[in-house]
Amino acid sequence: MWLDETLHLKYPLIQGGMARVATGAFAAAVSNAGALGLIGSGGMTCDMLREAIHEAKSKTDRIFGVNLMLMNPEADAQAQLVIDEGIKVVTTGAGNPGKYMKAWKEAGIIVMPVVPSAALAKRMERAGADAVIAEGTESGGHVGELTTMALVPQVKAVVSIPVIAAGGIASGKQALAALALGADGFQVGTMLLASYEAPIHENYKQAILKAKDTGTVVTGRIGGTPVRIIKNKMAKNYIKKEKEGASLMELEKFTLGGLRRAVVDGDVDTGSLMAGQVAGMVNKEDSLEHIIANLFDELKAEQKRVSEIKL
Repeated sequence: MWLDETLHLKYPLIQGGMARVATGAFAAAVSNAGALGLIGSGGMTCDMLREAIHEAKSKTDRIFGVNLMLMNPEADAQAQLVIDEGIKVVTTGAGNPGKYMKAWKEAGIIVMPVVPSAALAKRMERAGADAVIAEGTESGGHVGELTTMALVPQVKAVVSIPVIAAGGIASGKQALAALALGADGFQVGTMLLASYEAPIHENYKQAILKAKDTGTVVTGRIGGTPVRIIKNKMAKNYIKKEKEGASLMELEKFTLGGLRRAVVDGDVDTGSLMAGQVAGMVNKEDSLEHIIANLFDELKAEQKRVSEIKL
């Protein structure tokens, strides 16, 4: 596939740039397991990102990338930092990377923006992106409206660059479905939270492992800031207030510091436990190496099974 062939990976898989989870050490561990690890810059200052990059470099000699959230106040400095540090892959979210594209391309960086729509995918191709990551609403964290099943083929139909499928992938069956939709690689996040290496509080991890198929909910749909998290007291109160017409400032009181409370403190009541709908399928803790290898073993088995179906 395009992803593994271009980046010389063992598997055509990207680890999502999950804020506060995608540390330098975690990105390195994912890369050591054969996929593309990403450092998530969400919530990081430029100094913090530099430190995370150095940490990753100290723990792996394999390629890893950086996910840049372009709404970050230090986005300009971080965009230059990835050049200075010799980063070879950048994924982007929460903004248009157009103004950085020329400098990144001159530095030999492969750029893959995350897109929730075909229209944005076309804009990113015109801006010079090497590929796009089409992320469906099944994913955890900030989400769009379209499902992966609907989004990927529509993006594939309007761009000539590779399309990476993201959202709702945690098994070989789902990976095979993404292939059928035209995917040139995969991005996953939620399934990796169950790894031994995931730097999240044990309470957060147990919430993932115990989640059911209907265990997640999207907050912020009314206000235009949709985020998928595991259902808890905070989510219930947030949605109640949102339906009552609370202002964004009032609603922010529920979520301010929520991700830190989840990841670091293990607060499963008021923390923001970001997770995708596949959380209901993630029920076993394992190493990154085994989780990723099992995904592709299942994919091969499903390919064989489907090839034997008579139509």
